[in-house]
Amino acid sequence: MINKAISCASTAVFLVFSWTHAYAEEPKYLQLVDKLDRPNDGYCFDVQGVRGNFRADKPLVAHNCKPGAAPDGLVEHNADSMLFFTAFDRCVTAMGTGSTLLPRTSLMLKPCEERGVFASPSMHKKFTFKQNKQLELSGSNLCIVVGDKSARTLSSRDRWRALYLDYCDKSPLERSQWQLVSP
Repeated sequence: MINKAISCASTAVFLVFSWTHAYAEEPKYLQLVDKLDRPNDGYCFDVQGVRGNFRADKPLVAHNCKPGAAPDGLVEHNADSMLFFTAFDRCVTAMGTGSTLLPRTSLMLKPCEERGVFASPSMHKKFTFKQNKQLELSGSNLCIVVGDKSARTLSSRDRWRALYLDYCDKSPLERSQWQLVSP
């Protein structure tokens, strides 16, 4: 009887913790302000793959925004300035070599707490919204940009674009201004 009560109490604490953690801040889509060639839905951050077969081990892309709350596009800009993908429990990470980050560097999902020369939270994972809505890798003058070309995905209704870092002051605003929007 005591073990059953402890088990029920543990489950209740776990559920309250899980609910609080999962809904501490409503996850949103990170959407490009300019809708480019997608006037009805625009482009959002996206994890490659399809439901049941997401590929968090591949570079992130911009995909036309999906209706509803698609888990592969939900992100929080947390208090540590990290872009946290709730469904994957990972953060957007700029891929560089040691302390060197180059223009056209890709972005991937890595564990938020991962440390080291290739995934330092202070150098590779902190993103700041600039006043002009560009999203800069903090202190780097590199901003998140979508490619100038789009292509269809597995579905003829959908489009995707490359997603990478480039010099903020040389990036066209129509391809580098971002906003957090509710799904």
